Amino acid sequence: MSKQAWVWLTPEQMQKADRLSIEAGRTGFDLMMTAGEQVVHHIQQRWHQQVIHILCGPGNNGGDGFVVARLLQQQGWPVRLALLGSLESLRGEAKEHAALWAGPVEPLTPAFLDDAQLVVDALFGTGLSRPLDASLQHMVTTLNAKRIPVCAVDIPSGVNGLSGAVMGAAVQATLTVSFARKKPGLLLFPGRAYCGELVVVDIGIEASVINAVAEANYENHPALWAAAMPWPRPTQHKYSRGHVLVRGGRHLTGASRLSAMAAARIGAGLVSLAVPSAVWPVYAASMLSVMVGECDSIDEWAAWLADERRNVLLLGPGAGLNASLKAEVLQALATRRSVVLDADALSVFADAPQGLFDAVNGVCVLTPHEGEFARLFGASDSLSSKVDRARAAASKSQAIIILKGADTVIAEPRGRVVINTNAPAELATGGTGDVLAGFVAGLLAQGMPAFEAACAAVWLHGRAASQLGSGMLAEDLPAQIGQVLAELKSSYDAI
Repeated sequence: MSKQAWVWLTPEQMQKADRLSIEAGRTGFDLMMTAGEQVVHHIQQRWHQQVIHILCGPGNNGGDGFVVARLLQQQGWPVRLALLGSLESLRGEAKEHAALWAGPVEPLTPAFLDDAQLVVDALFGTGLSRPLDASLQHMVTTLNAKRIPVCAVDIPSGVNGLSGAVMGAAVQATLTVSFARKKPGLLLFPGRAYCGELVVVDIGIEASVINAVAEANYENHPALWAAAMPWPRPTQHKYSRGHVLVRGGRHLTGASRLSAMAAARIGAGLVSLAVPSAVWPVYAASMLSVMVGECDSIDEWAAWLADERRNVLLLGPGAGLNASLKAEVLQALATRRSVVLDADALSVFADAPQGLFDAVNGVCVLTPHEGEFARLFGASDSLSSKVDRARAAASKSQAIIILKGADTVIAEPRGRVVINTNAPAELATGGTGDVLAGFVAGLLAQGMPAFEAACAAVWLHGRAASQLGSGMLAEDLPAQIGQVLAELKSSYDAI
């Protein structure tokens, strides 16, 4: 499957794609007609004929609703339609399609929902930029409370198409039929939780038009990075598959052990753990495939760094917040080798994050969760786009950012952004972030390009967790990655 299939478009880019299609010869009337036909097709695939109520808004989304109402009525469905605003206020293609509707147009009130068995939500599209007013919020909450099946047109009304934020209230859809490509608001939480089943349909916008408006925005999928996977070759030996050096901490010894084992399991030829001598026996007794050595000072850390064959350095998991950690991070960055920073290695710079950013002078991957991100880059408001925040952070830090969560976003300084969508809820347990950092480091050690390594690690992490399912612990993930890699390799030629 090509990368192009995994492109997503912002609402602004989608508007531009519509405009370019019209300039190339399609009419706005035809695009709206095709969109409505696709919605009707997917409704009929899932539901039998029943009383269906169409909620139409004052813009093009409402125009789509008029098409759906007319086509379903022609096929014998009992249809009622309500409009927000007046017919006279409609413009363009929405006005043209509304003129073809032969039935009554009712006012949009909660009472309109009383006998509905199925609802089409065509109130607001992806361009919604301000919160719904009080009366509309009441309408939406009434609809949700009735638990009537809902088909949303393009996006559930009330969801911001750019950020996924809920604009006061949002329709809880059973099915969302979106057009041409997914929008970030359909991929990011909380918006993603309102979509129900999500299908994306072709409305006749050519791939060349999509390519003309799309930036480097993708939903994470092996199509983006499988060609760069560092599969073992018969002529390789352990030294040619890279050497990850992990800095271990004194108190939370499990974190860095998870990272080290993850790096080894995903294919790094060698993994070393540099740990405080007081807890060396704890590490050494449990790490059979990882080399464990003592490190008690900044000078000893420098000695560990002196071996340039240790080509990837991972710091932070279970390290503890202390001045020596900050110095060790700066020493690691000064080597100009690939560096992965997680957890405490990020939070230790909370008082002066610019010092960290100024020290980045090579490949560096930062893996913050939202709390750690806020310490480095500042708090965000509830309506801000996670994509924009991650992209800005990558530009500011000149590092690759993995902004973790149920909708992890990966961004690089040059502007590429990927949204990950395969993470199951089971990943919300202690230690899984340490495993992810180890996966990133292990792929980097084998020579995988940094952005592709970050995207691959996040996707593989999610896939492993999905396979493990309920009862999964972080320590299960490294062992599971072998099955995931085998599955990926077996389908490699088809990707």
